[in-house]
Amino acid sequence: MKMKKAVPFAMSALLISGAAIPTAVFAEEGTQTENVQVQPDFVKFTGTIEKVETRENSTHYFVKDGEQEGYLVVTKDTLVFDNTGKKAELKKGDKVSGYTDADKPMIMIYPPQYSPDVVIVETEELGSVAVGKFDDSLLNQSLSLKLNVGDKTELSSVSGEKVTADDLQGKDLVVFYTMTTRSIPAQTTPEKIVVLDKAASEDDAETPGEEPVTNPAVDKIVEADHYDVNGVKMVPLRLIAEELGYKVTSTGKGAIVSKGALSFTITRGEKAYGYNKSLRYFEAAADLLEPSKTYVPASLIDELMEAGA
Repeated sequence: MKMKKAVPFAMSALLISGAAIPTAVFAEEGTQTENVQVQPDFVKFTGTIEKVETRENSTHYFVKDGEQEGYLVVTKDTLVFDNTGKKAELKKGDKVSGYTDADKPMIMIYPPQYSPDVVIVETEELGSVAVGKFDDSLLNQSLSLKLNVGDKTELSSVSGEKVTADDLQGKDLVVFYTMTTRSIPAQTTPEKIVVLDKAASEDDAETPGEEPVTNPAVDKIVEADHYDVNGVKMVPLRLIAEELGYKVTSTGKGAIVSKGALSFTITRGEKAYGYNKSLRYFEAAADLLEPSKTYVPASLIDELMEAGA
C-alpha cells in the first residue's frame, strides 16, 4: 500500500500544478467556469540554503524562509537547474525551490525532509519555471498556464528517451519560460521542457526477496471487517489503530490517533487528514460505514505501522 500525498500545512500556499483556484476561473471573456479543486501533484518548498551536510549517498541542504524550515535531500538522481534551464550546483546562500512529487512518502520527523525530484536555483537572470502535469491541451491543472511548443523549444526527458510535442500530454513536466501572454490562462512558448518520465516503478518496486511488513492481528481485523468504496478498501480505524498501540480520541467529526509525539487527525467526509505538521490525502474520504464506526482507506495501515515502528 502506497502512502498518499503529504503536504505541509505551512506550505499549502505554495502548492503547484494542483493548487485550488479560490475564485471562479474565466476561460474567456464573459465565460465563467466552476471553481476548480484538485489535489497537488508536487509540493514546492522555497527558501535559502543555510547549511549543507554531506552524507554517504546524499547531501542535506537546510533551507529556511522566515519561520518555515526544512531539509532538501539531494541525491545523484535529483535534477538541479537554475531558473533559465541551465544545470546548476547547490551551495550555501542560494535561494532555491524544491519540487517533490506529492505521492512520495515523507520521513516522519521535524523539521520536514523533502526528497525533491527537481531543485531550481533562483538567479538574477530572466526566467520562470513551472513543474507539474499538463493535460491533453498542455494546460496545467490549476488552469493558469498553457504551453505552446515552438520549433525552438528544447525537449528532453529524464529517461533519455527522445520526446516530441505529442509526448508531453498528460505528463509531469519541468517547463522553463520567460514571457507569457496576459490572457487567462496565460500562454507561453517555453525555451525548454524536461519530461519527468523516470519510471515510478523504480521507486515503488519491492526489493527482490523482500516481504512486505504485515501484522497478523491487523490482517485478521481487515479480513473480517472491511468495505469496498469505489475500488478503495475501507477498514475500521479504531480497531486497527488500537491494535497497533495507538490511542484513539473521538472529536465528534472524526478522531485523533496518537502515539507519543505522533498524531494523525482524521475527519469524516474529508480526504485530507493531518499527520503532525503536514497534510496528507486519502484516495477516498473517511466515513461512517456503520453507526459510530469510522472507516478509512487501508493505505493508512502502512503509515501507522511505519510511523509507530
